[in-house]
Amino acid sequence: MPDPVQLPFPHDNGPLRPAPLLRALQVQGPVHAVRTAVGDPAWLVTGYDEVRRLLDDDRLGRAHAQPEHASRTGESALFGGPIGDFDNEQADHRRMRSLLQPHFSPGRMRALRGRVEALTADLLDELAAAGPPADLHAALALPLPIAVICELLGVPYEDRARFRAWTQAAADVTDRARSEQGLGELFDYGRQLVARKRAGGDPDADVIARLAATDGVSDDEAAAMGMFLLFAGHETTVTAIGKGALWLLTTPGQWQALTGDPSRIDAAVEEILRAPGLGGGGIPRYARSDFEVAGVRVRAGDLVLLDTGAANHDASMFADPDRFDLDRPAAPHLTFGHGARYCIGAPLARIELQAVFSQLTARFPTLEPACAVEELTFDHTVLTGGLTALPVTW
Repeated sequence: MPDPVQLPFPHDNGPLRPAPLLRALQVQGPVHAVRTAVGDPAWLVTGYDEVRRLLDDDRLGRAHAQPEHASRTGESALFGGPIGDFDNEQADHRRMRSLLQPHFSPGRMRALRGRVEALTADLLDELAAAGPPADLHAALALPLPIAVICELLGVPYEDRARFRAWTQAAADVTDRARSEQGLGELFDYGRQLVARKRAGGDPDADVIARLAATDGVSDDEAAAMGMFLLFAGHETTVTAIGKGALWLLTTPGQWQALTGDPSRIDAAVEEILRAPGLGGGGIPRYARSDFEVAGVRVRAGDLVLLDTGAANHDASMFADPDRFDLDRPAAPHLTFGHGARYCIGAPLARIELQAVFSQLTARFPTLEPACAVEELTFDHTVLTGGLTALPVTW
């Protein structure tokens, strides 16, 4: 067996091109022995069929029987290593989803769509009034998901600078002390919010209020679920808006295709969800028992990285996968996962992306980047690795 490949992959050919070593590995097969960024052994799964199947496989989980001996992907306290109780993980997960799913029901999401569209319009009014040039990250990609998740959860928007700092710290993959401190501060804030909701009156005002009023849900549990939603509900969408705009604006003909035919918005959103995640990381899971995948023997306790980004660029599933193309035939990407752990916030993310790109292309048809792609910077210290700025003009 060849020596394990060290993560992260060398990636010096620009943010819109995949790491050459990753694509070379994908040609060789769907499962690869790797070492994580902190030097621990793991299996990286890059094939579409294998990733899709393992995403919904009960032989994998987020907990570990001996967490102190488990491989880690990085230093993040939240995602760097195992979480949860190994013996009760599956029951705990089912209970958590049963508590959260009603708050993301189709009816609630339909009711929220108008508000998302109004918030987007307000931000674009401000962008137009300020005039070019502008930073699309600061003007739209960052404030919109924060405003939406604040309204949904019942988190004061004026607290955004504080909780944004805590979520950024918690997501730090390079500094565990910073990550643990950020996670602790975020949880303390969540407990304060729950206490205010319990004392404040309307138990149906927002998600955190409804969780706090649910029988059998403790204050700590309501705080933990609320803060998890706060983190996951804005950070990934911030990144998707920024990277989606970058791909649309820098791929010849794609921005013009959407401005010329607004009915293509759904196709555009799905390609924005599929294409920018070029792969090279992966959703961490731990094997709960021995099993085999694509001829590779995985042992109980092994770290398995399900690389949805690489799977979304598997040439056996997506023709010319590294091309960003609104004309791509519809196919189910794995950006939101698959099966029992499919992201409950997927409908909300789609609503936000549809609002952003339908309005942005309509109001700013001549939008274009105000700097070379090579000048853009990404924050690689955090899980999502999003843009730090996106200069544009029109």
